Amino acid sequence: MGLISRMIALIRAKMSQLLEGAEDPGTALDYSYQRQLQLLQDVKRGVVEVTTSRRRLDLQAGKLRENVEKLDGQARTALEQKREDLARLALQRKQAAQMQLNDLDTQIASLDQEQAKLQDAEMRLRTKVESFRTRKETIKAQYSAAEAQVRIGEAATGLSEEMADIGLAIERAEQKTEQMKARSLAIDELVQIGTLDDHIGGDMLDRELAQLTAGSDIDHELANMKRQIAAPKSTPQLTTGEEEEVKE
Repeated sequence: MGLISRMIALIRAKMSQLLEGAEDPGTALDYSYQRQLQLLQDVKRGVVEVTTSRRRLDLQAGKLRENVEKLDGQARTALEQKREDLARLALQRKQAAQMQLNDLDTQIASLDQEQAKLQDAEMRLRTKVESFRTRKETIKAQYSAAEAQVRIGEAATGLSEEMADIGLAIERAEQKTEQMKARSLAIDELVQIGTLDDHIGGDMLDRELAQLTAGSDIDHELANMKRQIAAPKSTPQLTTGEEEEVKE
């Protein structure tokens, strides 16, 4: 019984360490339950071993009792035949066998007590294991419910890491959106005041071609003007009426 008590104490100490360090107490409870089941199996094996030893001693004691009775009968027969020497030898052997039998009876009685203790311990331990199993499942269910409530509460109040990450993502998206809006407004303002060309209606190639065409038209017009200035002035021709007036 002292060994069983020490094993139970070790299991409790181990369970306490696991409960302090484990994230999920269900793991520690399951471990403790498995250890208790193992302890219960050890106790059952102890009962079987003690019972087996007791049966073995019972068989030996039965043979010794038969031998004691046999030697007692031989001693009586020897005395009836006036063979006291043989009777004495038979009684000596009977006495030795009786001493062995008495020793076996003492061992059997001790084993009977040990067997009774182990059987009682097995019954009490089985009751504790069943009670612990029920409490274990209850605690695990309560822990799961509490954990779910904590997660719901964290999600509702924004305390969970997931909600914090989502909040940061939304904040970054809003900042980028505001920056894009500001950039769009700035570009519109620069276009309106002429700082930036409006790209609507043509691309860079179109603008370059238009500039080349405009330059060619200016050169052509300038050449025409130069020719007109350099050409000599011609005498204007008179009409018929004007000629008659001149003759008169």
